[in-house]
Amino acid sequence: MAGRRFYRIRVAGALGSRFEQAFDPMRVEPDLGTTVLSGVCVDSSALYGVLDRLEDLGLDLLAVESFPVAPPRR
Repeated sequence: MAGRRFYRIRVAGALGSRFEQAFDPMRVEPDLGTTVLSGVCVDSSALYGVLDRLEDLGLDLLAVESFPVAPPRR
């Protein structure tokens, strides 16, 4: 699957557990006054979907980190 990457997205403020479903399958974790969303996006369209939801909620984006996903072992 070309384009699969692991992302760590940090936003300002502490989001409660009620936001977990809105960002599924991303993990939502509070971290010292900010919130970190982390997980695999299958392509750039999926990433932009997450970023659009953040914008729709009026959240301030602080950082986006991207990491390669290891291919599955056979």
